[in-house]
Amino acid sequence: MTKSSDLLQGTLDLLILKVLTLEPMHGWAIAQRIHQLSHDVLTVNQGALYPALHRLEHQAWIEASWGESENNRRAKYYTLTKAGRQRLSAEEKSWDRLSVAVQGVLKAIG
Repeated sequence: MTKSSDLLQGTLDLLILKVLTLEPMHGWAIAQRIHQLSHDVLTVNQGALYPALHRLEHQAWIEASWGESENNRRAKYYTLTKAGRQRLSAEEKSWDRLSVAVQGVLKAIG
């Protein structure tokens, strides 16, 4: 991730889980989708992405299987699990509360 767009670990996890609701994806595609959906603001580098994917897999929130990428290369595809969908729902609610609280502070001090 770029220095100006560093994300907290939990935020990156949330974004990965959300992106995987679209379809199973390999790591590079996940990073590209986050970059695209953030209008080129967020750039996730491999040094942050793959540890996050391993962490989410270890938590059983995503599953991985090998397949072929669009370049006919072997790639690990990640899929959101039922537990991952439940976690995503909880994390989205938590994010909404946090966002409202931060906005409240920013507007109050203005």
